[in-house]
Amino acid sequence: MANHKSALKRIRSNEAKRLTNRYQHKTTRNAIKKLREMETAKDAQDFYPTVVSMIDKLAKKNVIHANKAANLKSGLAKHIASL
Repeated sequence: MANHKSALKRIRSNEAKRLTNRYQHKTTRNAIKKLREMETAKDAQDFYPTVVSMIDKLAKKNVIHANKAANLKSGLAKHIASL
């Protein structure tokens, strides 16, 4: 176990950040699945900016890599174009 006050604080803050990142990542993945399941182009185009915003926030916080974010956005755009 940690012996320093700062180390104990770091353990607490890391756990809080981990839970926040996990929640946001899972929420984004669910939104991506929801977008892929949409059957009309109109609904998908309306929902796309929301999903892109969520992906960009994850990339900005280094929860996912910037290239992965770009690949996800590209794939979603192609999916919407094919509807």
